[in-house]
Amino acid sequence: MLTVSRPDRDATRAAIVAAARQLTVTRGWAAVRMSTVAELAGVSRQTVYNEYGGRAGLADAMADAEIQRFVAGVREALFAHGGQVRSAVAAAVRFTLDEAAVNPLIRVILTSSRGGADPLLAYLTTRSDVVMAQAAVPLLEWAAAHLPPLPAEDLTFAVDTVIRLVVSHIVLPLRPAEQTADALAGLVLLLLEASRRH
Repeated sequence: MLTVSRPDRDATRAAIVAAARQLTVTRGWAAVRMSTVAELAGVSRQTVYNEYGGRAGLADAMADAEIQRFVAGVREALFAHGGQVRSAVAAAVRFTLDEAAVNPLIRVILTSSRGGADPLLAYLTTRSDVVMAQAAVPLLEWAAAHLPPLPAEDLTFAVDTVIRLVVSHIVLPLRPAEQTADALAGLVLLLLEASRRH
């Protein structure tokens, strides 16, 4: 039996996910077929099935890749400002809002429910707890590195609140991204101050 080396398999999986992403962006998730993904990735249809099992596994992998990229960007934005709370949080929020505005996959996900034929949004919303947990990681890491010790429960609540507010402003923006980022950063300062007083 032929064994495939890990680097080759990683490259194959990355090519499949990239092909699925490209097709989702250009045609919508409802039009993505395993055979088309295989052709675009330069692999056999059976390879796509072997690696991901079907469309649900492929959607999962595509979402995970996108989330990892977002989390890396948020981490970079936060840590670039060190312990300057307002600047760090504003930069992270601004990065997230800007990426959501220009990222073609995020745009497809956010608009797919309007036509009623594309199940990708519904699928991804079933993973919202995973998405929220991963989004919290860089915020908690930054807080541990740059903020005075806070009760874990208070810090977790503050992080969760900020993430939920950012998501709500992605879905239904009320003002320009820069203003929203600054306002949410100010809110974080208030939450931290309230936590320190207890």
